[in-house]
Amino acid sequence: MYKVQSYQVAQGINIKMVRAKLNYTLLFAEADELFYQINDYQYLSIFQFGIVSFFNVSDTEIKTIKHQIKNFGRGHVKDSLTEDIVVKITPNLLKVSFNAVELPSLEDEMIRLVMLHTSQSVALDRYSEITEVLLDEANVHSEELERSGRLKISSKNLKKFIGKTLNLKNRISENLYIFDSPDVTWEDEQLATLDYHLKQTFDLKNRYFAIEKRITIIKENLELFKGIWDHRESSTLEWIIIILIVIEVIDMFVLKFF
Repeated sequence: MYKVQSYQVAQGINIKMVRAKLNYTLLFAEADELFYQINDYQYLSIFQFGIVSFFNVSDTEIKTIKHQIKNFGRGHVKDSLTEDIVVKITPNLLKVSFNAVELPSLEDEMIRLVMLHTSQSVALDRYSEITEVLLDEANVHSEELERSGRLKISSKNLKKFIGKTLNLKNRISENLYIFDSPDVTWEDEQLATLDYHLKQTFDLKNRYFAIEKRITIIKENLELFKGIWDHRESSTLEWIIIILIVIEVIDMFVLKFF
């Protein structure tokens, strides 16, 4: 029996710098993912979206490696979200349940798939937390609008809120490939089956859609807030023009009659 443990150590990890520094056996590398063999039956996956995953690695080794990789991270995270799953080896059986995966053998690509989906589950937890906070903030302003008929957020803070929401949406689209299966699954039926069942067990698609729905609601709120602010600024500009015209008329009247 083995264990996969995935942790978020930063908001993002510089994959290129990690690759240049780590001396483990590199089995797979892409711009957003590194997959290493540490020792016999010990593996390490590192993902650009700030997640590090371990297979059959002791807690002491995990602590050391996490500390090392944090040096290449960007963006502090308050709480290190985690996800664990047990891996059992049962000849001629491929089965995925809620808290365990049974594999027919210790094949590198199968282990990598388990680590990938465990890590994406952690990332979804983090993005779910962030969108909940943003939605709560949007609700505060919409409730104030309902209560007082006024929007008590400055133009600058509104723009920062919009930027934060857009950046989150971009990060999710860039870093999570919930709907894309790794290339190896197209060439191996067992890997394709494992990929499918892992996605189902971790409920990745439904959780992704829930996050997308929250972001859509937040964007609708922000578009409404922006419309109110644009109208307010337009009205202010109109009053400034009216006041300037009145001053000009008074000035002409004074010069003509006095």
